[in-house]
Amino acid sequence: MSLSRIAPDYIRAIAPYIPGKPVSELAREFGLAEESIVKLASNENPLGLPPKARTALEAAVGELARYPDGNAFDLKSAIAAKFGLAQNQLVLGNGSNDVLELAARTFLAPGTSAVFSEYAFAVYPLAVQAVGATPIEVKARDYGHDLDAMLVAIRPDTRIVFIANPNNPTGTLAKPGALLEFLEAVPESVLVVLDEAYTEFLPRELASDSFGWLKRFPSLLVSRTFSKAYGLAGLRVGFAAAHPDVAELMNRVRQPFNVNSLAQAAACGALADDEFLAESVRVNSEGMKQITDALERLGLPYIPSYGNFVTFHVGDAKALNLHFLKNGVIVRPLASYNMPNSLRVSIGLPEENARFIEVLEAALG
Repeated sequence: MSLSRIAPDYIRAIAPYIPGKPVSELAREFGLAEESIVKLASNENPLGLPPKARTALEAAVGELARYPDGNAFDLKSAIAAKFGLAQNQLVLGNGSNDVLELAARTFLAPGTSAVFSEYAFAVYPLAVQAVGATPIEVKARDYGHDLDAMLVAIRPDTRIVFIANPNNPTGTLAKPGALLEFLEAVPESVLVVLDEAYTEFLPRELASDSFGWLKRFPSLLVSRTFSKAYGLAGLRVGFAAAHPDVAELMNRVRQPFNVNSLAQAAACGALADDEFLAESVRVNSEGMKQITDALERLGLPYIPSYGNFVTFHVGDAKALNLHFLKNGVIVRPLASYNMPNSLRVSIGLPEENARFIEVLEAALG
C-alpha cells in the first residue's frame, strides 16, 4: 500500500506551488549561457543586496556555528523602532509566506473556513488546504478584491480573511478608505490578514496606515516582507505585526529558529539603508513606465499595477512564454491563476526591460 493513502484527503488534494523558473534551469533546458539570461519572473529587486545589508552579512558570517537568536531581539528591535511598534506585536517568518502559513496553522482547522479573492496570491488557498479548512474564493472585480462581496462571503465558521494589497499577480490596489470600511464591518471573531508585500512601492497618498490601524482593530494582522523592495529574497525573512495576543499565539506555533542568523543581520542592515530603498522605488517607477509604454505602443492590454511587476494579456500566452524562454527571458505564466492568456513581467533594470521589449516585439512580428 502506498503511504500516500494514509495522508488526509485535504493534503493529497493540494496542487503544489510552482515557483518562477531559475536561471540555471533555463540555461540547461535550452543550452543558453547563464549570463545571457534575463529573469523577470519572480518580482525580485533588480538592484541586488542593499549595501548596508551586505556589510551586516559579512560581519555575521563568523558566528554561523552558533544557533540564531530564536527570539531575534535585534531584528525585532529594529522593526519596532522603524514602524512604531512593540516587540510583543511581532512574529518573524522565513519569508512572509511563513507568516501567512503560521496564521493559518494558528487560527484554522477542519470545520473552519477562510475567505480570499479570485486572482489573489496562490499561497492563501494552499495554506488553508494544508490545515484542512475550507477555502472560499470570492470573484474578483476588475482583477482586484471585491471587498463588499468578500464581506458577504464570511460565514459563521470563517476565521481568516486574506487581503493582498497591492495584490499579486494582478497589481491591483484596494484604497485605504475602502479597507478601513471593510475592517469596521468585519466581525471581531475574524482575523483580517493584510498582506503588504509590495507596499513600499506605493506613493504615500495611496499607502494605508495599517500599523496605526492595529491600535483600533485587534483582529488585524499586517504582513510585510524583505524579499521585494529590500532585496533579500534569497535569505527569506518576513514579519507580521498584530495584537500581542495574536502574536503570542502565532509564536507558539512558529519554529524557534525559522529566521537564520544571516537573514536577521541582513534585514537589520536593509532597514537602515534608506538610500537603497529610495533608489529601488525610483528604478521601479521608471521601469514600470518603460514597460507599460511599450505595451501600449504594441497594443497589448495590461492591468495597471501598484507593485514591481505588470500583468499583460496576449492571445496565446503559452506560445509567447516559450518564445521568451528560447530567447533567454524568463517571465511568469499565469495559467495556474486561471489567467491562461496572461503573463506577468517583473520590473528590472533599464537594460533588462529593454531586452524584454525587444523579444516581445520580435514575437509580435
